[in-house]
Amino acid sequence: MTAENDSIETDVLVIGAGPGGYVAAIRAAQHGLDVTLVEKDAYGGVCLNHGCIPSKAYISATDLAYEARGASEMGIFADPTIDMAKMQEWKSNVTNKLTGAVEKLCKANGVTLVEGLASFVDENEIQVTSEGKKSGQSSITFDRCVISTGSRPIQIPGFDFADSKVWSSRDALAAESVPDRLVVVGAGYIGMELSTVFAKLGAEVDVVEMLDDALPAYEDDITRVVRKRASELDIDFHFGEGATEWRDTDDGMEVVTETKDGEESIYSADRVLVAVGRQPVTDTLGLKNTGVELNEQGFIETDRHGRTSLEHVFAVGDVAGEPMLAHKASNEGIIAATALAENSPSSGTRSIPAAVFTDPEIGTVGLTEHEAEQEGYNPIVGKFPFRASGRALTTSDTAGFARLVADGESGAILGAQIVGSEASELVAEVALAIDMEATLKDIATTVHTHPTLSEAVMEAAENAQGHAIHTLNR
Repeated sequence: MTAENDSIETDVLVIGAGPGGYVAAIRAAQHGLDVTLVEKDAYGGVCLNHGCIPSKAYISATDLAYEARGASEMGIFADPTIDMAKMQEWKSNVTNKLTGAVEKLCKANGVTLVEGLASFVDENEIQVTSEGKKSGQSSITFDRCVISTGSRPIQIPGFDFADSKVWSSRDALAAESVPDRLVVVGAGYIGMELSTVFAKLGAEVDVVEMLDDALPAYEDDITRVVRKRASELDIDFHFGEGATEWRDTDDGMEVVTETKDGEESIYSADRVLVAVGRQPVTDTLGLKNTGVELNEQGFIETDRHGRTSLEHVFAVGDVAGEPMLAHKASNEGIIAATALAENSPSSGTRSIPAAVFTDPEIGTVGLTEHEAEQEGYNPIVGKFPFRASGRALTTSDTAGFARLVADGESGAILGAQIVGSEASELVAEVALAIDMEATLKDIATTVHTHPTLSEAVMEAAENAQGHAIHTLNR
């Protein structure tokens, strides 16, 4: 597939080798189908190369340094020196291991790999354009197709990622040095995670957000815990302001913001990170040559199996809509691959957990109390603070809580909101409980290892029933 005018035929074509695409390709191959996977950049997609994995690597590294500096109450006195070049090398080694593993897994499962940019010729053929040493064009005809082209950062007027002083999240994760002053535009999960990283690396961080709070998708008592820790890191928030332009100065740059009332503010910086969200990558696909339809937000319309407006074309992951989560993409990839193999697919899970890797972490799944009420439930809520957790006390990190929401009549688990250390891990238990239609009693009577943070979930279940032992029942 390197020479011009080469062509192949395949049962299943997958476009994009991110966590949705490569999983779909492998599962389709496991169903005995001939599968071809086209990727224009790097196996593993944004998640493994420029998003989830490198950001969590940085978060782990900076957390380690931060915790060491603050461990004097444990009798530990340290002031670690951070070598950004070495940290970059370590981060790259992590991502390279994972992307290399994805390539090997695809090949081991019999998936044909093709490098290049895919564009539809019609609803059963694509053209692949390759660059570099393997430059040229080729064509692939297919019976069925899975589109998994992912998403890219949204640019805002006046802030072009082509300018070296304007960073996308990808640029920030590739930085070879720490700016003395960083302005972050956007206080969503990407902006908050990277603000925390660079504050712990020693940067002075200003966060500009048009809305009235950080992490607007989450309840106030959750975001309050994260904001408090951010304030301890000297991160300054400026809510109700939108970034309008930036200008060079003698000692760096300045970012201009404006309120709804037209009031301007100016923030000095060395770099500005724009993290206002992501948009689906569909513009390179040539969808006009097919019958695949987009919705008003620009995402590809799909049914519960990932099938688009064309019976034989599926779409999974970010390109198919919110939530833009890697694990959601992988789950959709499995469902779509099973559907196109005509093996009686499931309709997906009942709940998709989400996590924000701030300090402390946030883990949520299912319904909040308010959402449960809106759906007609009479919910009951149980909550357990980590300050009452023996394990949390032994780590000297007691911020946050675990909260469960359940149906007041049946006790069935409807959702959870956890903010605190390891929240991203703890929420998995509740996701399983929701999918298995478990109740508060099921969680409360499951013996949890002591001392662990997971006991907080058990105690929250007890609290919802008025039976908590290690916190007051209200």
